[in-house]
Amino acid sequence: MTGLIVASAVIILDQATKWWVVTIFMNPPRVVDVWPFFSVVMVWNRGVTFGFLDDTPFWGQWAFVGLSLAIVAILLLWLRRAETKWRAAAIGLIIGGALGNVIDRVNYGAVADFLDFHVTGYHWPAFNFADSAITLGVTIMFFDALFKPKETVK
Repeated sequence: MTGLIVASAVIILDQATKWWVVTIFMNPPRVVDVWPFFSVVMVWNRGVTFGFLDDTPFWGQWAFVGLSLAIVAILLLWLRRAETKWRAAAIGLIIGGALGNVIDRVNYGAVADFLDFHVTGYHWPAFNFADSAITLGVTIMFFDALFKPKETVK
């Protein structure tokens, strides 16, 4: 149940922030400097992570949607067997983030990215709340696996 609650919260927060940025804050699109190292921008990512495969044809968007939904199905099976609330929350973060980006691909044909961190002219690729949730979920899974007590053979 924890994972589904987390996934739902991620989807709601992700879609709310994207709606606000796309329809209100970035209308018209521009660069808004918040701090010397952080700006809000409007980027439409038609590819995958970091804009890789950004020139994918229209049918490719549907391939990304299908692949994402297949991964979410596998994660839902994994979620049913999650042994801890931390692991369930981590899987929920990944599911929610993936579905948030799927919703964008279906609605816009691309993922809305708008968080832009930069230093001395070098920019990390723009991202969104869903991407952050996926990254946090994977990080929690990594540390959960790394620090999980080892089972002893009797």
